[in-house]
Amino acid sequence: MKRHAEAELRRWFNGRKRKPLVLRGARQVGKSTLVRNYATAEGLVLHEINLERHPELGKTFASLRTETILAELESIARAPIRDGELLFLDEIQAVPEAIPALRYLAEDRPALAIVAAGSLLEFALAKHSFSMPVGRISYLHLGPMDFSEYARERSPDLLRYLAADAIAKGIPDGAHARLLSLLREYCAVGGMPEAVLAMSETGSSREASEVQTQILQTYQDDFAKYASDRQLALLQTVFRGLPMWIGKKAKYVNFSREDLPRDVKACLELLRKAKIFSAVHHADGNGVPFAAEESEAVWKPLFLDVGLMSKAAGLDAAAIGRMDSVRLVNEGAVAEQFVGQHLLSFRGYSEPPLLHYWLREGRASNAEVDYLVDRSGEVVPVEVKAGASGSLRSLAQFMKEKGPRRSYRFDLNPASRQTVAAVPSRELPAYELVSLPLYAAAVFRDILNA
Repeated sequence: MKRHAEAELRRWFNGRKRKPLVLRGARQVGKSTLVRNYATAEGLVLHEINLERHPELGKTFASLRTETILAELESIARAPIRDGELLFLDEIQAVPEAIPALRYLAEDRPALAIVAAGSLLEFALAKHSFSMPVGRISYLHLGPMDFSEYARERSPDLLRYLAADAIAKGIPDGAHARLLSLLREYCAVGGMPEAVLAMSETGSSREASEVQTQILQTYQDDFAKYASDRQLALLQTVFRGLPMWIGKKAKYVNFSREDLPRDVKACLELLRKAKIFSAVHHADGNGVPFAAEESEAVWKPLFLDVGLMSKAAGLDAAAIGRMDSVRLVNEGAVAEQFVGQHLLSFRGYSEPPLLHYWLREGRASNAEVDYLVDRSGEVVPVEVKAGASGSLRSLAQFMKEKGPRRSYRFDLNPASRQTVAAVPSRELPAYELVSLPLYAAAVFRDILNA
């Protein structure tokens, strides 16, 4: 299965001053497959070594002696490792001593392309005192397959409509209907490559669901690798509760009323480090970067993958298919998860996933804008909502307080633009509202840059 990130690998491999590349992401998002597919496509000799199978290499890497390290790796690979070839160190978190050694391998053998991948890398870094080779390595952050990658596998003829210019010009009704149908399928199957492959090969969402069950169990099996025995039971409770609170302000009591907030917080932090979910923090929205005004205490979770979230929440393809437009977008967290999942990687593969939202809490009522996006220094508010523009009270309040020129809404209708009239009695300004179909989230960055 082809991934957009292959282009990033190509740019890295052909770079003038190539550094070792570390792929980061949750388990089973396709990091290893990405490297193998790229090597095959480019006709490169690939030396793949899974360090989970060779923990004894810790002392070898700790020596920082390139000749010794490569001699050991050649022994495992049963082949000489030559310049111009690709050395892939998978599951590098199992031998964390290999991380600082990447710098010296690259300095002594600059013509050798070195890629590493780690699923639980944050835990390995927290347990070891060595210094990271800052500035000496590059990162590529990989998540699940997005909707456009899914469409390439399931209905490649629809890709020409899943583009910024096509959406702006107007998509034929038949193509729009097919994209919405595929979108519902994606919300059930998700973007985990193994689940997508099962769906592609069998056409059965049931087969994909069985894969999802295995993936969710794998994540739970991992708990013992980074949590204490005392935390395991609570970690299970928090993990099972996460899908029910996607898109809602995090309150520790919602995850467990019997446990102390600090213990729940610690478990959530472990799950975040494992990249099972991301924290979308509140930002004031006065300007960018949003992180300068974000609140660490006010955040809402997004699950790793919409398909896994739906599975964990008990929603299958049939249930999602039965939801009408208003229920799919306004009820539950499916649509908000879908859009947020795509906006998380808005900054590109080299930056860690990051996303913010806006929340104003008052005594009588709250106002919330689902997401805030940075477009070349401009604050862009994004809502996920069905219904008339008059129902977007929170968005109107944000436009009044922060004054951006344009806002965006995702729903299930074709793309449109309108000027929302001012309401002088409430001091609400007029503003431009661009409505986009949900599937356009996959190309939203291209839409903003068009």
